[in-house]
Amino acid sequence: MAIFELFSKRQKKMRGEAADVYVYDYIPDELRVQIVHIIRDTIGKDLFDSRANRNYEYIHKTLCKEYGVFSLKANVSNEESIIDCFLMSHDYEECLDIIELCFRVIERKIGHDYNAYQQHTSSSQDPNDAVDELNSRFKESGIGYQYESGELIRVDSQFIHSETVKPVLTLLGNNKEYTGSNEEFLCAHEHYRHKRFKECLNECLKSFESLMKAIHDKHSWSYNKGDTAKRLIDSCFANNLIPQYLQSQFSSIRNLLESGVPTVRNKESGHGQGSEISSVSEHLASYILHLTATNLLFLANCEAEYT
Repeated sequence: MAIFELFSKRQKKMRGEAADVYVYDYIPDELRVQIVHIIRDTIGKDLFDSRANRNYEYIHKTLCKEYGVFSLKANVSNEESIIDCFLMSHDYEECLDIIELCFRVIERKIGHDYNAYQQHTSSSQDPNDAVDELNSRFKESGIGYQYESGELIRVDSQFIHSETVKPVLTLLGNNKEYTGSNEEFLCAHEHYRHKRFKECLNECLKSFESLMKAIHDKHSWSYNKGDTAKRLIDSCFANNLIPQYLQSQFSSIRNLLESGVPTVRNKESGHGQGSEISSVSEHLASYILHLTATNLLFLANCEAEYT
């Protein structure tokens, strides 16, 4: 279902009232109701559809088990229990849990064979359209999250996300050889969303190294399992993964790869912190997260053009 540009919405945009700074710890009531409409339009109504009921039951049971409770709300249907919890919760992370799980079901279970699902349910919204609408609603409300590759990803810059993060997730996710790197990059985003910034840096470096190792495996290049990022980068250059004209004309590329993610990670979170507790700032974690995305995209694209 397309987002309708109401008169009031157009007027707010004209007056410059559209949100231009992202919020991360608050899910407004209006957005919650809009998301409920998307969920119900896509999964269907559990009172009438057995398939829809099974999906709501799966979501409800998963949440209950993870939260250590028997029910999100007693004496109501699975659908009502989920929706009521989502609408009434004062914990924004709980709301994000529900959104992520519902849309994972929408994308992976319903989207697998939507035509067959639609014939047996009251579903009226295509899963791909549902994901697109969710992301548009987030952006419209100034909420800094996007649903990508089965997870909610925190967004600091819409431009960086659309031009770098989303393409690299798509590229890694579509190549089985890069599964490890993809999972580690998603894990870095998960740590970042929960403000575990040291862990975020660790996963960034692991993802960076995993991609280079996967490229080495794909082309049967020699390397040791314990090789550091610097050695893997040197090997990528030695095997001409980076085109010669870039190696000679832009020698700083090697320095950027070597001194970016690996160096910051090693200095900030890779070793024991000693007697003084060290901390990683949010802006540094954000920088490294997006630098990692840029490096992954660059190397993966170099590999795609490698001959």
